Amino acid sequence: MKSSLFWVFIVASLTISYLASRLIGNEYYFFAFFSILQLAALSTAWNIMGGFCGYINFGTPGFLALGAYTGMIIGQFGGLPLPVQILGAAVVSGLLGLFTGYMTLRLKGIFFAIATLAISVILETVVNNLDFVGGARGMVVYRPDSVAFFSNYNRFLFFVMACIVVIGVVIARYVQVSWIGRGLRAIRDNEEAAEGLGVPTLNLKLLAAGVSGALMGAAGAPSPLFMSFIEPSSLFNMNFAVLAMAMPLVGGTSHWAGPIIGALILGVLQQTISVTISSEVNVLLIGVVLVLTVILAPRGLLGFFPSRPERHQIDKERSVGPVPTQ
Repeated sequence: MKSSLFWVFIVASLTISYLASRLIGNEYYFFAFFSILQLAALSTAWNIMGGFCGYINFGTPGFLALGAYTGMIIGQFGGLPLPVQILGAAVVSGLLGLFTGYMTLRLKGIFFAIATLAISVILETVVNNLDFVGGARGMVVYRPDSVAFFSNYNRFLFFVMACIVVIGVVIARYVQVSWIGRGLRAIRDNEEAAEGLGVPTLNLKLLAAGVSGALMGAAGAPSPLFMSFIEPSSLFNMNFAVLAMAMPLVGGTSHWAGPIIGALILGVLQQTISVTISSEVNVLLIGVVLVLTVILAPRGLLGFFPSRPERHQIDKERSVGPVPTQ
């Protein structure tokens, strides 16, 4: 997408989100689309590390929950406004991302994934034993009754989450089209060769881990205010890890728009099935969609519409043919 069209898309998305918060009357839509937007933000953040760089992260619930608890502490005990809560959550979760990247530098593949999962489990154990944040039983979160320019606080939080998604998309697009994205893709394809060619693999992996963690934490910060309650079991839910990975795979991991497309498809399907059939069917739905995606569209839905460089590479491979084996 050209730069001018991209910014038109960004402005139009924010405008539509604000108008929806003013014009839609059914409150359920804001609950449903808040969840979808949160998943879109998480999948966009996951794709920076997992899609562009090729390092699969199963610690999404840990970063989300850390952002939620950080925001809650800043708001409830510090009395600071929501923007400061989101910024604080992003900083703390980003530092955790940097720490995770630094501690797991030599790990790849399934070993890196297990390490990130272990960090999420450790965080959940710590939170369960912290009484001042409610421990395992959770605690009530107080929020303002009203906010300017919005009829209620849930509508305001819906628009805030839309802004977080937009910020994540802007960052993801910049990473994709800049030298950072080229370096991350080189690491994904062949890290040893990339390092031999002078790509700063260490710095790029740390940057991707920090940015990805910060965006996940920012996505978690509004959750306690939206639900008026916070407790570990709902935040440290492995469904977040599965969905954050599934949505880019469905949409396409090679483009910033892939996670957004996947989030819209899977998110709307989930909400529809939860209302019409049962929420228990969601896991089955994700499994079926992932199997079909792997079989029919291994590069995601965007793989059916390759960019110009990708088309050139595909045509080149077709003209040269397979490399003969010795």
